Amino acid sequence: MTDIIRKDVRDRLQDGDFSCSKELTLSMFSGKWKIVILFHLNMDGAYRFNELMRLMPKVTHKVLTNQLREMTEDGLISREVINDSRVKVIYRITELGRSLMPIIQQMYEWGEKRIKELQIEPNFNVEPVKSARDGEVE
Repeated sequence: MTDIIRKDVRDRLQDGDFSCSKELTLSMFSGKWKIVILFHLNMDGAYRFNELMRLMPKVTHKVLTNQLREMTEDGLISREVINDSRVKVIYRITELGRSLMPIIQQMYEWGEKRIKELQIEPNFNVEPVKSARDGEVE
């Protein structure tokens, strides 16, 4: 689904039938897990695929693969293959991906404020926002 949105926005941009820069921005992180992935890569540094899977216990292998592929194609993250005794694939946030962090931070703050206004206790389907490497909750 997210690939369809990205492709539509790209096609319209190339065809000159594009009217909203905000739509392009949103298409960069459309997808349930992309913001979470960008957050962790920005806060903690590089991750391997299985480490990302553990951070998001409800994500499927296929969805994570697709979202990492899309973010790599869009230049938000980099994918490095290291050929050691075992092949290792490492994902890192790029400068372009890092440039989205102020937007993501504002979305987070807006969401936190709105949750408090609604007086609800959300049941998140990911681990609490924390630096996964040092265990500190933010």
